[in-house]
Amino acid sequence: MRHRSTLIAMVVPIRLGWLPAPPTFAQDGRITAGSRAPFQKVAEAVERAIAEEKMGLVCHANAQRGAASRGVTIKGNQVFMVFRPDFAVRLLAADPRAGFEAPIRIYLYENPDGTVTVSYLTPSAVFAPYRNAEVQAIGAELDPIFKAIVDRALAAQ
Repeated sequence: MRHRSTLIAMVVPIRLGWLPAPPTFAQDGRITAGSRAPFQKVAEAVERAIAEEKMGLVCHANAQRGAASRGVTIKGNQVFMVFRPDFAVRLLAADPRAGFEAPIRIYLYENPDGTVTVSYLTPSAVFAPYRNAEVQAIGAELDPIFKAIVDRALAAQ
């Protein structure tokens, strides 16, 4: 019975919106975190953080803009595809098959309650299937960079 009361104590604040921001969790290498900042501020902060971490924004898929071109309004929804040429050169030299995984995506979306969710697969998880020491090293090198990008974005107010 003690476990049930602990579970209820954890669920009630979440359901009633008492948490300062949506929780952060990791599952199979996926990091998911939330913010109560306005969507556009977080999206702009992601772009700034990518540049500040000296990474490249290879592609930016903006579902809002696409929907608006059809006369439809949707909540915030964007994908940032991030990588850098020096990592690409090393990755392709180590195992050309691993090039399929680059760029690595950061997914940003607005929830029905107006909160924002940021989600990405850690580079080490993305490259885990490739049994190559250099590919694994690149993933490990990129992990703190992607964490810093997301941390900076979530600090936006």
